[in-house]
Amino acid sequence: MITVHHLENSRSHRVLWLLEELAVPYQIKRYQRENTMLAPDELKKVHPLGKSPVITDGNRVIAESGAILEYLQLKYDSEQQLTLSNEDEQIQGRYWLHYAEGSLMPLLIIKLVFAQLSKKPVPWLLRPIGGAMRKGMEKAWLNKQLALHTRVIEQHLSQHAFFAGSRFSIADVQMSFPLLALQMRGGLHDLPATTRWLEEMQQRAAWQRALKQGGPIKFSD
Repeated sequence: MITVHHLENSRSHRVLWLLEELAVPYQIKRYQRENTMLAPDELKKVHPLGKSPVITDGNRVIAESGAILEYLQLKYDSEQQLTLSNEDEQIQGRYWLHYAEGSLMPLLIIKLVFAQLSKKPVPWLLRPIGGAMRKGMEKAWLNKQLALHTRVIEQHLSQHAFFAGSRFSIADVQMSFPLLALQMRGGLHDLPATTRWLEEMQQRAAWQRALKQGGPIKFSD
């Protein structure tokens, strides 16, 4: 049986969601974050990087969200419910599958890291400097980059029901996490198509079941 090594409040919700969509039996091994919000060292016993998501399937250990989603689809989508037969949709789905972690998530991580510069454990004397650095970086570069990316996403979803095109696919599963993070941080204002898509994803029965299994998803500022 597949074991999902699930770190609380993490990207592994996507793995649970896909398993629920495919109705694949699985079990969850839960891990709690340290006070630093990092994953515990116990995860390094599963994969040397000690990060989530990671799954074990027999003797196989598979990490990285995109690789896990592709593996699960290839091995367990026996009814081909997520298979894209149209070549253009295959190309489009593959693009968004890799875009999520390769282009969009790094921007969100940078935003999160800079947000911590004005908080503990940064010494209180340095926090005003950290806050000033954050505001300067966001104004000069980061906010413009995020605005560019969200415009591209909005334009795409205003023309397509799903990221691959006309069918739900693992590209939608992969894109859910960064867009949920943006929504919870107030970054989807005036993006009706993107908001519509995310609401529809959250209404899927498999999403709801995964949420019950893995717990709520929260994002710190």
